[in-house]
Amino acid sequence: MTRYHLTSIILAAAIGLGTPALQADDLLSGYEATALEQEVAAVEAAFAKTMADRDFDAFASFLDEETVFWGPNVPDRGRDAVMMRWRPYYDGEAAPFSWAPETVLVLNSGTLAHSTGPVKAPDGTVVAYYHSTWRKNADGDWKIIFDKGQRYCPPTTATPQD
Repeated sequence: MTRYHLTSIILAAAIGLGTPALQADDLLSGYEATALEQEVAAVEAAFAKTMADRDFDAFASFLDEETVFWGPNVPDRGRDAVMMRWRPYYDGEAAPFSWAPETVLVLNSGTLAHSTGPVKAPDGTVVAYYHSTWRKNADGDWKIIFDKGQRYCPPTTATPQD
């Protein structure tokens, strides 16, 4: 973890999602999450739970009308385009991947948030990291406006040079 991630948190247990919250002494450098960061972590965890529950309608409910998801080659712009791309991920009984919040930061204004964390294959192997931007709307609901996944390249074991 780099020093840019010193403010990493995961507190998804709010709203009773079953994921245990970290204690203050578990957090790197003792960072204490704000109430808004805890709130966004819980929203991100609920968003991720839609995949485990195979609930596409619930997934769609988190998308802002303007949302942009970076696809494999081009960005998917707008709620309908994202829904069309993501629908196949919700087909079938087993989720093809899962994700969970690891880092959540919120602007002091409480209007925008950034969350990131691992994306895992069904066997638990980390295959990517996601980066999401959330915006609080006029109704007070957090909606995802940007999302991008990046492949994960695990570090290789260093071998001594002769």
